[in-house]
Amino acid sequence: MNEIDAVRQKAAGSSFYSAMRLMPKAEREAMYAIYAFCRAVDDIADDGIGTREERRAALARWREDVTALCAGKPAGRAAFLAETVARYRPQLEDFLAVIDGMEMDVVEDIVAPPLAKLDLYCDRVASAVGRLSSKVFGMEEEPGFKLARHLGRALQLTNILRDLDEDAAIGRLYLPREYLDEAGIALSEPRLALAAPAIDGACRQLANLAHGYYSAAERVLRERPKGNLRAPKLMGAVYSEILRLMEAQGWASPRTRVRLPKTKLLLIVLANGFGS
Repeated sequence: MNEIDAVRQKAAGSSFYSAMRLMPKAEREAMYAIYAFCRAVDDIADDGIGTREERRAALARWREDVTALCAGKPAGRAAFLAETVARYRPQLEDFLAVIDGMEMDVVEDIVAPPLAKLDLYCDRVASAVGRLSSKVFGMEEEPGFKLARHLGRALQLTNILRDLDEDAAIGRLYLPREYLDEAGIALSEPRLALAAPAIDGACRQLANLAHGYYSAAERVLRERPKGNLRAPKLMGAVYSEILRLMEAQGWASPRTRVRLPKTKLLLIVLANGFGS
């Protein structure tokens, strides 16, 4: 099984898969290739296999391969991206930004980062993916990159709020230090911080930040920029609904991971895939 087939199999049934099904075949396959790249470097950062130096070396090899790919040279493990790069011309700097974001998790376990560091992390691991994707969507650079900035951050902050306990289990806590300080949470050990009664307030501040990005992304979409916008519209609709469900449940311990009911997902797909 090749990289893209593996991604297609893993993604089946997810909101990502639903969004990709709305795209023409060529664009869909390009998005699977971009996602396969992101999964490959993310696995290096998250699977805990090898020392930190070994994982940094693995990421460095990916840097070499995507740099060679974009220069038209033999690309090693990045060869599956060749058709996507040739057809849509995504920028090398955005592939490298994704790797830089993964390296932030490898260099050290991120715990209560300052807001500025969290924003940089979100730009690299999410908005850079959006910039790559906007090329496939056929968007012009200015509105495409603006949408990527806002929607990428919104999606990543939603994931952070949904994955609090999973991240804490591997020693990470992406809630910003400023919000934890305002909530009176001085603990730096992730699981202890998440057990604090005031954690709900810190999470709601981050949720408000995410809502601001969803609103900014919606403003870009309302301007009807050029491109196939069904996929980003669907991802925004799905993840903003997940955020609302989390807000209704709250983040006090013990938490239950929020999942979007299949019937609700279908309604959102219908509204965003086949509506105007």
